[in-house]
Amino acid sequence: MLHSTTSPTDKRSAFRAALASGRLQRFPGAFNPLSARLVQRAGFEGVYVSGAVLAADLGLPDIGLTTLTEVAGRSQQIARMTDLPALVDADTGFGEPMNVARTVQALEDAGVAGLHLEDQVNPKRCGHLDGKEVVDRDTAVRRISAAVTARRDPNFVIAARTDARGVLGMAEAVERARAYQDAGADLIFPEAMADAAEFERIRSAVDVPILANMTEFGKSELLSTSTLESLGVNLVIYPVTLLRLAMRAAEDGLASIAERGEQTELLDRMQHRRELYDLVDYAGYGTFDSSVHDFRV
Repeated sequence: MLHSTTSPTDKRSAFRAALASGRLQRFPGAFNPLSARLVQRAGFEGVYVSGAVLAADLGLPDIGLTTLTEVAGRSQQIARMTDLPALVDADTGFGEPMNVARTVQALEDAGVAGLHLEDQVNPKRCGHLDGKEVVDRDTAVRRISAAVTARRDPNFVIAARTDARGVLGMAEAVERARAYQDAGADLIFPEAMADAAEFERIRSAVDVPILANMTEFGKSELLSTSTLESLGVNLVIYPVTLLRLAMRAAEDGLASIAERGEQTELLDRMQHRRELYDLVDYAGYGTFDSSVHDFRV
């Protein structure tokens, strides 16, 4: 099959149950549909669609330059390719409450299991950059309320992200987490927590599941899955890890070709054609001949 055989409805139901299971859900970021299939085959519980990764893929910085159309399109491509639930970074909802409502329904139509909305001003910045600004608490609550009202599938997960920690301090982040829960958020995403103690403060403040962002080279200490589970974190995302790994591998490979004039020494570092075709479930690719490292097609 060239697509998932699990319906969006079933993925959303499974995501809801997983968040309530008491087991940590691990969602690596997929930078394209094929990498989403890799995430599934590696045994993870879900796939994350990162706004930073989508922006980078388009050659843009993560400062709110992408559009709803671009995010919904890539999300649909990724969701189609995996049986896992996908959680999508919807930034600020691409506008004010009416835009937020449209964003929710567009991403429902894309087949994903949920999205997260943040309380930054529009346009936003990467949550691990300096110079962020957040809207007032009432404005942020209206965004979450609009999202909750707009969804048509009650199992579609609405996550609320707060960037207040780096702007107004930890106490305000805690108060916003409580307010967003009261507004109907199913999942709280406290961005740029410094360490385990700050996750503990959020966990003790709300009754709904919480999310940890374990992005590299940012403002958060990188915590193990066992530590996160012991803190009561329900979901961890690794938003840019796969893209960073792939880009470094591509950079090193190009440098080798430029230096040597050929790529023979790189073959053992490549995914074989057989593996690629297997990943996309292409059954008509021919017979593999290991003696020549190729397919007879």
